Amino acid sequence: MTFDDNRAERLDALSSALQKRVLVLDGAAGTFIQDYRLEEEDFRGDPFRDWNKELRGNNDLLQITQPQIIRDMHAAYLKAGADIIETNTFSSTSIAQADYGMEEIAREMNVEGARLARAAADQFSTPEKPRFVAGALGPTNRAASLSPDVNDPGARNVDFDGLKASYKEQIEALVGGGADLLLLETITDTLNAKAAIFAMEEISDETGIHLPLMVSVMIPDQSGRTLSGQTVEAFWNSVSHAKPLSIGVNCSLGPDLMRPYVAELSRVADVYVSAYPNAGLPNTMGEYEETPESMVEHMAEWLESGLLNIIGGCCGTTPAHIAAFAKAAEGVAPRKLPELDIAMRLSGLEPVKLAS
Repeated sequence: MTFDDNRAERLDALSSALQKRVLVLDGAAGTFIQDYRLEEEDFRGDPFRDWNKELRGNNDLLQITQPQIIRDMHAAYLKAGADIIETNTFSSTSIAQADYGMEEIAREMNVEGARLARAAADQFSTPEKPRFVAGALGPTNRAASLSPDVNDPGARNVDFDGLKASYKEQIEALVGGGADLLLLETITDTLNAKAAIFAMEEISDETGIHLPLMVSVMIPDQSGRTLSGQTVEAFWNSVSHAKPLSIGVNCSLGPDLMRPYVAELSRVADVYVSAYPNAGLPNTMGEYEETPESMVEHMAEWLESGLLNIIGGCCGTTPAHIAAFAKAAEGVAPRKLPELDIAMRLSGLEPVKLAS
């Protein structure tokens, strides 16, 4: 596993940018791709013309079969003002790809996804506004601490070791493809997240390559708890040992309902805080109705209240939403962290208190 020679320079730029301003994360990949109205043959392309399972809906395959769509997506979000773009690899673990019989293709999906994002970020980067690539790690479609059978609470369809191995393969491929940092997002099961963190730490021990880690949890409803039963404060306490670069909330809720959980993380965490909500709750047709204008009314208040260091959008958000968030973030001071040297988190070393 290798990383390009400019990694240290980019991480220095990331550290500097985070201390000066609120950074903007991109928006939804699925929403962008959905507008293309792709059919089965589009997903298959020539490489998988004779695949023995249906592939429609496997968006992560598009970096191989329809790479121009992914290039266009990254370019659109970068033009909108995103500082950080995510790789199109939310479901690119061998575990998630088993639904399509594509476990052996997962590594290639991650490498190609990272390469496309890296090329786009490099194209749009300037000395004044560098751009960064976050390797996206989704929660997988299986849970280590939740039963898939309501009649058998002890049943499991995945274990910790299997998750760790799958995440390790994904992380190695994302690093090899050129990701600057990792984004473990939409976490529903804390044990799954711990498997990903363990895989990342194992890679760091083996290779000496350390990537900053963004962690983002999903709160599915107004109970204020994850699917595995934790409050956001309990979740933070469960993953804080990993010394992430940032902690945040994404997906599921719109900005009106997400604010209390963002505020709670901002209160308890000693790292940067991120938030990228959905464009509201889906309507009966499965469509998201929050406009850039309606969302930014809420999120501008989060910024002015000093809750955020990183702002972006999840399901239903578009380049127009990200452009609105970027404009709202201009000139707004980022959330102030407790006194620690954030460069230590970027380098993988222990944070230290700054001298008063």
